[in-house]
Amino acid sequence: MKAVSFYKPLPITDSESLVDITLARPVPGPRDLLVEVRAISVNPIDTKIRAGAGPRGAHDVSKLLGWDAAGIVVGVGSDVKQFAPGDAVYYAGALDRSGTYGEFHVVDERLAGRKPASIGFAEAAALPLTAITAWELLFDRMKVPWEKSLTGSLLIIGGAGGVGSIATQLARALTGLTVIATASRPDTQAWCCEMGAQHVVDHRQPLAAQVKAVAPGGVNYVLSLTKTEAHYEQIIESMAPQSALGLIENVAAPLDINQLKPKCISLHWEFMFARARYQTSDMAEQGALLNEVSKLVDAGKVRTTLRENLGVINAANLKRAHALLESGKAIGKVVLAGF
Repeated sequence: MKAVSFYKPLPITDSESLVDITLARPVPGPRDLLVEVRAISVNPIDTKIRAGAGPRGAHDVSKLLGWDAAGIVVGVGSDVKQFAPGDAVYYAGALDRSGTYGEFHVVDERLAGRKPASIGFAEAAALPLTAITAWELLFDRMKVPWEKSLTGSLLIIGGAGGVGSIATQLARALTGLTVIATASRPDTQAWCCEMGAQHVVDHRQPLAAQVKAVAPGGVNYVLSLTKTEAHYEQIIESMAPQSALGLIENVAAPLDINQLKPKCISLHWEFMFARARYQTSDMAEQGALLNEVSKLVDAGKVRTTLRENLGVINAANLKRAHALLESGKAIGKVVLAGF
């Protein structure tokens, strides 16, 4: 099968940073689906592992990057119960297994959801990893009540990114929270509004005064999705007593968690690969939540976060995608489709 991989960590500007290769088609295990990949999206974890900062260590060229995919089931393992050949699926896979930069991929059925029927494969591939991250952080980690009668406010630091874009939509679709997103450029601010944010503030300026102009008593929940260490004190000042702070990225500098104590702020970490890595008893919750997202998409309550489709899946186009993500200027999700 056609695939894209790398031999050693290199800057994306190097001609060998990503290369087209040929591999044998993978064989599904007992609980695996064999999926013909129709589209993928690129995430920051892809670029970090390629550059050498990821958790894998020495690279095996057969262990592909890529975790978001949408495609068609073409084979199933002996113990698969939920899917059959011909089913359209979407998913984010597992960090410790080979990824989706290939024509075929194997994934545990518990991690897969049924692709939304109302959108194409490229549009669907934009959703899984970020939707799982946002859903787990909001509803599993921070215990935000899943009810439209819920009042209060949610601040999303980095609202125009992949996770911020879908978190805004989930919060609007499933809760009554007022969503305040941060963005610093006219195009990112417009995108946040398009995703459903009721207010947008500039994270290049002090946040607390801007946030409290909208929520004078402070916000009840904060998703700090990027550069938490740069905004930490302003975030705390923006928060209400007994509120909750959620993080997804490794912080570049230590955070003084003692600063959370005076307001009794709870801290929550989200890592969407944890369930698959540790084979938790609730691992199937990822497939279940993706099915819920599909229902929301098909009902017109949530839309794809695809912003750019860079064409077919090959090394040249994946280099463009990695470069865009590393520039820090990506909005929404970057997708590639077909081989």
